[in-house]
This record gives sequence, structure tokens and C-alpha cells, in this order.
Amino acid sequence: MVENILHRRSLDASASQNALIGRVLREYIVPDLYPFAIGLGMVGPALLAHGTVEQQEEWLRPIASGTAVWCQMFSEPEAGSDLANVALSARQDGEEWLIEGQKTWTSRAMWADWAICLARTDPNQPKHKGLTMFAIPMEASGVEVRPLMQMNRDAHFSEVFISNARISDKWRIGEIGEGWRVAMTVLAHERAGGGSRGGGDGSARGSQLPSWIADIQTLNDLSSIQREDISAVYSHDTVSRWTSQRAADEARVSGAPGPAGSGAKLRTVRSYKGRARLSNLSAGAHGMLESGHGYIEVMTAPSMSIRGGTDEIQRNILGERVLGLPGEPRLDREAPWNESRKGLL
Repeated sequence: MVENILHRRSLDASASQNALIGRVLREYIVPDLYPFAIGLGMVGPALLAHGTVEQQEEWLRPIASGTAVWCQMFSEPEAGSDLANVALSARQDGEEWLIEGQKTWTSRAMWADWAICLARTDPNQPKHKGLTMFAIPMEASGVEVRPLMQMNRDAHFSEVFISNARISDKWRIGEIGEGWRVAMTVLAHERAGGGSRGGGDGSARGSQLPSWIADIQTLNDLSSIQREDISAVYSHDTVSRWTSQRAADEARVSGAPGPAGSGAKLRTVRSYKGRARLSNLSAGAHGMLESGHGYIEVMTAPSMSIRGGTDEIQRNILGERVLGLPGEPRLDREAPWNESRKGLL
């Protein structure tokens, strides 16, 4: 994580020592890092890979200390799984950029100080090539955040409307037209678990059962079938952690997360859905009520297959980049975006 990297630099620890620190920390229960997870696990690594020295000095320490919260402004009404179809525009005006457009499904936007934002800077280029990445202060004039209420009664997602917001060119991350490359770094870290809440549940050191199992035990005496179901989910969780750790070690050696992060994302979704189902079923008929145990988790579970890249997108990545299967035909890859987006192909 970014805070470990900064500590490593200040303590002159090696990369292997930093990895050991991270593994040990994950064995213990830690506070919920949800508001800070995008900054720590996704923006921070992207800045280390693509940011200037000045940007790293300005943003990394506030991210690591928790004094600055970041959100990720990627998805739009017509650019979800097809992220390269981003339409929010950025037009250069001297040493500034004028930002205009809309983002949606932006987690943490109502709390954030900064957003990492993918924008269209050249509509005449193919959709993957005309993009540039920016950092936008959420208090900038012209930025409006509107929380979205979900079916689980949560409102941590927002839609963000940006109208002629002026931002400095010094907040551009990476070269003009290289936004897709920066975005892939951000998404690779997200799929590898960088956007999660962080930490462990203490079970690795035998301190306690995972909290979801302990909660189920308090509701009723477990039947043999329930015990088998719980054991299956717990086993999947354990193997998933081992596999994710292997992928993290490989990424550390290579210097960047690879397609294994897509496998980790699929396994995490399966685990979440399994835990939610078992927790809710353990409450019996009461689980159907809004006050029922596991109700919120069950209502949240379908979204896990969508957020952070759909299950279908992750399987495409694994099929093409790991198994070597042929990719789907893409007629819009080389066509100008302002033509392909209108369905002219």
C-alpha cells in the first residue's frame, strides 16, 4: 500500500521488507479504511507510476496520512464497461483546462477532496487514444455532486456534473493522450484489491473466527448442511487469499499488477455473494425484512458483479490475456471517436 511505500522510503526498507510488513499487517484486524481506499490502493500507485515528482510530493503524503480523500471519476452514463467511450471533455486554454460533462457511480465523491478523472481531450482520435487523466479538486467551481440512493438504502455512490470547471495543467497526470494507459494502471490495482477496505479479520493468527461466521453462530444452532455451506465459503475465501497473495508477489516482481487481478476480482465477488446468502438464510423468514440479518448484504450482492468492472469484462481479460483466446471483433478501435460513438460503423 502507498503508506507502506512511503514508510519504506523514510526507513530505507527494501521492497521485500515492505512486502513482509504488508503481509503481517493483513493478519490483524484494522480500522475500516473505506473512505481512504481509492487514494491508498489506486491513486497512490498510479501517481508513483505516472505522476511527476512535484505531484508525488504534493499528493502522496496526504493520501498516506488520511488527510486527503480521493474518488475515481471514470464511469459515465454511456461509458461503463465500455470505459473508453468516455465523453467528458477537457479543452486546453493556455495553462488551464476547461472540463465539461458528467460522471456517474462515483464512490466517495461526497467526502472527497480530490478526484482522479478520465477525460476526452481529442475526439478526432480513436476512443482509446484521445483520453487524458487529470486530478480535479472537488471544491472547484463548476463541480456539483449529487448522491444516488441505491436499492440497499445506501448512498455512497454519486453522479457528478462538471460545468466549465477550470483546472491547472499541473494537475494533468501523464502525457496528453495517454489517459488510457494511466487508467489501466488504476484499474489493475483496483482489480487486485486496491479499492478494498484493507486489513484482515484476525483469523490468520487464530484470534477469532471470521466475523461473518461468528455472527451466524449467534443466530441459531447450525445444521450439518449449514456447516458444510459455511466451510465451502470459508475454504474459497482462504484459497482466494493465497491466490491473491501470489498475484501480488508476481506484480511486485514485475513492477505492475497483471491480468491476475481480474481473477482476484471474480473470486472476491463470489465470496461476498456466498457470505451474504448464508448470513441472510441463517435469519430465516426474518431475513426477508429490512431489519433482518444479512438483508443489506443480500441487496448489495448483485452490484458486486458490476462495480469495478463487470464479471463479463473480467472473464474477457482472463480469456484473452491469460488463456490466449482470440478477442472479440472491435470495429471501433481505429475509427475516430466522434464517428464511432454515433453508431456510424
